[in-house]
Amino acid sequence: MDAKVAQRLAEVLTARREAILQGWMSTVRETLRGRLSDAELRRQIDEIYVALVATLESGATTVSASSASDLTGVLADLTRSRAQHGFSATETAISVFALKEPVREVIGEDTAALSDHAAFSGFIDQLGLYTFETYVAARDALINEQAEQLLELSTPVVKLWEGIVAVPLVGTLDSARSQVVMERLLQALVDSGSPFAILDITGVPAIDTQVAQHIMKTIVAAQLMGAQCVISGIRPQIAQTIVSLGIEFGEIVTKANLADALQYALRQQDVEIVRRNGRSAV
Repeated sequence: MDAKVAQRLAEVLTARREAILQGWMSTVRETLRGRLSDAELRRQIDEIYVALVATLESGATTVSASSASDLTGVLADLTRSRAQHGFSATETAISVFALKEPVREVIGEDTAALSDHAAFSGFIDQLGLYTFETYVAARDALINEQAEQLLELSTPVVKLWEGIVAVPLVGTLDSARSQVVMERLLQALVDSGSPFAILDITGVPAIDTQVAQHIMKTIVAAQLMGAQCVISGIRPQIAQTIVSLGIEFGEIVTKANLADALQYALRQQDVEIVRRNGRSAV
């Protein structure tokens, strides 16, 4: 599409604006199946239409042209909003492709008009592809953000007692999660000044050399912060695996469960819990 064709198309879109908008909106409304109100849908379509006409009037022939930046900006904002609200890539792209038919209906049947429409269709295809690529990028960013949030939620740092924090680990401990565990534990140690940290691996399904290395790195980092680490939740099956793999935790204190680890940390701080009947509980 050359600049003259673009300007002729802009004239058609301006002269037959209402007829084109009605046909375009009708198709998009059916695709979205009532998920947007007519008022919101009309606002979105009007915004795209105004930007499209301005782009064609400038003589832009490709989506990458500098004069098409306003149009691509409008499409990018719409696409990101659709991605965040759960619309599919198809529903979003059709909102662009659906403009072809109402323009064809008003542009005329002579050879020149059909040639202009073919050029217009090519331009719309570029916009549709741009919309699809933007949608994919927006969805990827959203998924990554949600994954990070889930990762943080699955790695809580709990204050069990004054001077004692615990990290109950559940699920597989990979490199990414290990980094989050380390960062959250170190920050908790800084904030609380706790001298004891308990890593509870009761919910870790299996231990291999890599998982052990991740745990060791976390413990070393905590020790550098001046905290003593205790590992709890080593079940019989995991203990057998650790022995068979030749994994050694060195001088790190290990306990069978979280209660034993807490009891150990309390004793190290000379804390004694006494039951109401006067008998010592710890």
